[in-house]
Amino acid sequence: MSPLSYDLEQTIALSAVKSAVTICERVRMERPGQAITKPDSSPVTIADFAAQAVICQIIHDHFPDDPIVGEESGALLLQPEMAEHWQQVTNYVQLVFPSIAPSTVVESINLGRAQVQERFWTLDPIDGTKGYLRGDQYAIALALIEGGEVKVGILGCPALSIPHPVSPRLGLVHGVIFVAVRGQGTRVFTLTDHQTYPVGASADLQGVILRLTESIETEHGDLPRQRALAKAVGLGEPPLQLDSQVKYGAVACGEAALYTRLIWKKEPNYRENIWDHAAGAIVVEEAGGIVTDARGNQLDFGCSSKLVNNSGIVACNRAIHGAVLDALNRI
Repeated sequence: MSPLSYDLEQTIALSAVKSAVTICERVRMERPGQAITKPDSSPVTIADFAAQAVICQIIHDHFPDDPIVGEESGALLLQPEMAEHWQQVTNYVQLVFPSIAPSTVVESINLGRAQVQERFWTLDPIDGTKGYLRGDQYAIALALIEGGEVKVGILGCPALSIPHPVSPRLGLVHGVIFVAVRGQGTRVFTLTDHQTYPVGASADLQGVILRLTESIETEHGDLPRQRALAKAVGLGEPPLQLDSQVKYGAVACGEAALYTRLIWKKEPNYRENIWDHAAGAIVVEEAGGIVTDARGNQLDFGCSSKLVNNSGIVACNRAIHGAVLDALNRI
């Protein structure tokens, strides 16, 4: 086995995300629309905490020396008024770890509070919490990073329907997990029939729907400029609106040709969180596409929990990347 094959890493990471998918879907079915407000006023759910606990614990059990940089902290659950929520989180984590204690659940969540190192994992247990709460799209995003470059990406998209990877004539597949390994391509694991298929629709425009995919939340990037960019490069179909890193999956399988997040001019110093893009970026790249910042620079995931060396995101079909960068200089 090649030392760079990452066979064990992708196997364990896929297993962890599968477990988290099961928990997140069960929480959404049993507790629809229930959210907790974090100190920064953003929503978080029982599923966010439970998914982070399970994934972090599984990764830690198999790779104890690997730090994990995740979005959530268990500190909120320790507040007295959160006792009931803490127990609910524990109940769902016990679906995977039956004997785990509430105190250990918080410890497992906090495994995701590490700092960036040469090799580390980054995790967003539920990317697109607002979409999750309204019963729409969300993603579970886990990535392994070495030397600032993503090596393995697992992108769970339980609510995403895509054309069957073998042939569109076979209809839609509902619920998928994208698996990408550097130099080995992107595959899609189907949650319905548990099959794995290669994905490679981002290398050229054959069969690709010529449209932009964009966030439903209008504050996520300079929407007017993003739409002007899509028009400038000939993407004439109406935009595909999706929550979360599911948009990367749409580009990877040809459901869209471009996903971009352009910084508002009023916020020139804004930088993206690494967990919001790491898994999705490698999924597109290994499907044949290109992911850079708005200046055409490779994304640097190795400096901090933010993409401090990059401004904006461009993820697109390889055939249009040059045209996208050219158009960005004009609009």
